[in-house]
Order: sequence, then C-alpha cells, then structure tokens
Amino acid sequence: MILALLQDVPQQTFQANGIEHLVPPASGGIWFLATVVKLLLIFTIYMVGVMLVIWLERRVCAFIQDRRGPNLVGPHGLLQSVADGVKNIMKEETYPGQAYLPLFVLAPTLAFIPALLVWSVIPYGAPWVTSKGTIDMALAPMPIGFLFILSIASLGVYGIVLAGWSSNNKYSLLGGLRSSAQMISYEIAMGMSTIPVLLLAGDVSLDKVVAQQAGWGTHWNVINTTIAFFIFIVAAFAETNRLPFDLPEAESELIAGYHSEYSAMKFSMFFIAEYANMMTASALMATLFFGGWDIPFTLWDNVAPHIFLKTLLTFLFFWVKIMVFVFIFIWIRWTLPRFRYDQLMSLGWKFMLPTALAYIVIIAGGTVGLEYAGLHPSNWLFAVIMLGINIVLLVILFGFIDRGRLISPAYSRLDKRDLDTLRRARFVRVRFESATSEGGAD
Repeated sequence: MILALLQDVPQQTFQANGIEHLVPPASGGIWFLATVVKLLLIFTIYMVGVMLVIWLERRVCAFIQDRRGPNLVGPHGLLQSVADGVKNIMKEETYPGQAYLPLFVLAPTLAFIPALLVWSVIPYGAPWVTSKGTIDMALAPMPIGFLFILSIASLGVYGIVLAGWSSNNKYSLLGGLRSSAQMISYEIAMGMSTIPVLLLAGDVSLDKVVAQQAGWGTHWNVINTTIAFFIFIVAAFAETNRLPFDLPEAESELIAGYHSEYSAMKFSMFFIAEYANMMTASALMATLFFGGWDIPFTLWDNVAPHIFLKTLLTFLFFWVKIMVFVFIFIWIRWTLPRFRYDQLMSLGWKFMLPTALAYIVIIAGGTVGLEYAGLHPSNWLFAVIMLGINIVLLVILFGFIDRGRLISPAYSRLDKRDLDTLRRARFVRVRFESATSEGGAD
C-alpha cells in the first residue's frame, strides 16, 4: 500500500466552474494512513525544531553580546537543549504549600497544547497527487481553518492565568493578570489585521489564502496589505510574550511572573510553550502574508503535475520562511528594551486598534474600486496599485502621525515642552542645593 501511495501520477484533476480541483483520496484507508504519517512527521519536526530554536536563541544572544554561548554538549552545543531537558525531567518537583494543585498541575499543559493544535490546519506544502488520490499537506485542511486558529490560539492565555492564580503567589498573580490584559488587548488588533487578507482571498480557508498569493511573488499579501502585516507582527510579539512585550514575566519586577512557583519539567513546559508559540506565529505570518509554501519568481510549484518533488521543495521553502521570522523574534528580543506597562496598553488600544479598523475600510474600498475598474486581485496591476496605496499610508502613518513617538518604548506621555520645563526646574534646584551646601561648608 505504501509503495502504491508513493507513485506519482502526471495529473489527476477535474474541472468545475472553471477551477482545477485535485482528485480526493480514493479510500478512507489511504487517507488514514497518510494522516498518521503526516502527524508523526510534522510534530516530530516541530518538537525537534523547538529544541533547535532554543539553541539558536542562545547562540544568537551570545553573538550579540560577544560571547560563545553553548558549545560543549554536542557539535557546536547542538545537544545542550537535550541535556537541559534530561536535567529537568530528573529534577524533583516542588509544590507550594498553599497552591491549588489541580489547576497548578494543569496550567503548563493548557499553555502548551493550543500552539500544537494550531498547526493541524496550516498548509505546509503543495498537495501531492498519487496513484491513490490527492494528499493535502495539512493535517486537517478545514474550510474554516482561520476561524479555528483564532479560537484555539486564544486558549493559551488560560494556562498562563491559571498558573498565576493557582500558585497563590502575588508575583505570579500579577504576571497572570498582566498576561490576560495584554493578550486581550493585542488579540483584537491581530484579528482585525487579518480581515484585509481574508477580503482579498474571499475565504477563511488557509488553502484559499495561499492560492490567492500564488504566482511570481507579486501577489503576496505583504505587498497588498503592508500595514496589516506590520500590525500582525507587533501583535504576534505581544501574544507570545516576547520582548519588548514580556511584561507577564518581567524578571526585574515580578521575579519570573506567572511561573515563579514552577520547577523541573513543569517550568520547562512554559519555556517550550513560548518557543512553540513563536514558531506557530512565524508559520502564520508566512502563510497569511508571504505566500505560505509558494516559491516566489516561479509558477512551477502552482501548476500540474503535482509530483512529490514539488511537495518536498515547497515544504522546505515554507520552513525557510518560518526560520526567517524566528530569527527576527530572537533579534528583537536581544536588541530592544521592555515597554512600560502604560506604553504597552496605550500602543494596543490607542494606536494599533484604530489603525487596524481604518485600514480595513481603506483596503475594502480600494478592493471594490479596483474590481469595479476591471482589476481582479490576481492581476499584477492590482498588486502595483495596492503597493502604491500602502506606501502612501506608511508615509502618513510614520512620517506625520507617529513621528517616532508612539512606537518607541522610550516615549513618554509628557509633552516635550513640559519635559523641558521639568528639566530646567531640576537644573535650577541642583544648582541651588550645590550653592547652599558650599555656603554651609564655608
């Protein structure tokens, strides 16, 4: 059965309403076998990828700080994460005396599982047509895939909030409350930023979103909806609790935040969940804005015959895109300072949410106008006009409205004139105190 499955066929498609459709799997047995193989393959790669991303972050951090980083366990320190995992498995579990144990034990799992479930609907390669039917490169290619992502990804906050509350520790509770407020604030902006993408695709299926971006790379949504991508990536940093949005942990204020009371493997579960969420967010950015598994500057991967080589190359290219975003996550963490809490909330509610709402209206109006003029989103001229609109909006947004004040973590709510007045008053006070101390000494 497996040998028959591995046989490529030149083309198995049929036409319906002018659209080419791939032939579905011939039987439930083939579908079940393919699903089991995909499940084992993807989640093995995913978990090994999380381990390697942890190693990569430590190496990049060391490079930025002019250190060597992990380099003793395995070649170039590649097995350091394995050694840390074995150590945490063998360590003794400690439980706070006043903790509510059922939720205390459940919280790390609730934080970790949603990041894994989201991967079940993300298409990670071109479909593969075999002699037994078509195999979709997604574990569960749902027609409502994006709605599934929004609903499941929002569950991750429950693990963090329950960890903070069940620990019966004031620092943990503050971390949990911060996380809930932060995720609610930025989840709205993240959802709003994806509406322009869905408007262009005309569907909430991730397969349709990828298909809408197929081509030479000129139809990627990062070109058509540039500001939406900016809002999404900022919200992704906040949703994954990564710097400069790591207020739920904030070691300088809350010890370790919501997981202050956790030890051994339960602590590692939160650590792994953070990197799993980072990889999931990177996969979503690649899918929604950078064509998913689409290889740019060629149409070879988008047309029949749908052979195994195309599936393999698109799969590898998709992971290249993911690793680019993972590197950006790491780079930002070791470059920017942490936001103050008032800056974090102000950015989410006063800047990102109004910008996302206004952008939806602009993109919807522009899309309707261009289609009325006879330009479909698949037309290259449509992409050129949308790119021009986005460039104008970026100039207005950052050159005139923001001017480096709202986005900067160092930005103060004080008016510049008030700040200058306070500085002059402090200068006068220091001079007066200096003069007084010198007179007293004489």
